[in-house]
Amino acid sequence: MALAHVPKEAKLDTRDPFYPAGQCGMKSLALVLLLIATRAAAAPITIEGINFSDERGDFTILRVTGTGSLADPFVVVEDVTGSEPILVIRFPNEGFGNRVGTRDPMGMTIIKLAINHSGTIWYGYRIEPRTMLTLSSPDSDGLSLGQGWSARPSMASNDFRHVRVIDQPYDALDYDDGRVEEGQTAVFKFVLTASIWQSEIFVVQTPEVGIACVWPQQTTVC
Repeated sequence: MALAHVPKEAKLDTRDPFYPAGQCGMKSLALVLLLIATRAAAAPITIEGINFSDERGDFTILRVTGTGSLADPFVVVEDVTGSEPILVIRFPNEGFGNRVGTRDPMGMTIIKLAINHSGTIWYGYRIEPRTMLTLSSPDSDGLSLGQGWSARPSMASNDFRHVRVIDQPYDALDYDDGRVEEGQTAVFKFVLTASIWQSEIFVVQTPEVGIACVWPQQTTVC
């Protein structure tokens, strides 16, 4: 499925009740800070029976749509403000199933729209799914980026022309050869499959703020 066009400049919706309009005095500023704290502690977004949470910090989930299939991926819009946002996906039961067509008991497609409000320029981006927060995903946990699937779709991005798909000894996507400035939006598409049912998946994200690598002017899967 082709990635939909996404405007490069991302602006806050002034209709959002959390949007601080105009110049604030001390009382207004206190109210804004209270609202921000309330939003950060908001409940996870539940869709199709599973939960998407920004509880680990460094970003805020603005919305989630879709069903997780190849034709109708989950579209997760994130306002990234820190250096390591971690998306937490929870499955209360095994009812979600596999929506990408592999033989695994679990499978989904995700498109992430990451709005850069981190205060830095991104020259690369890593996405690493894990079953344990502090450990990279080994083969034994069953979680993968569609490893071994002959029909695995391209793990594309609209802002980074090169992506390295790592299947062993851990699972990760390393995007580079691009540039995402403050206020711009990067789009990433990938699949998650699991040969063993998982109740919780951590999608660890690490923007690269160092010097950009130079690759051929096309998306290449290593």
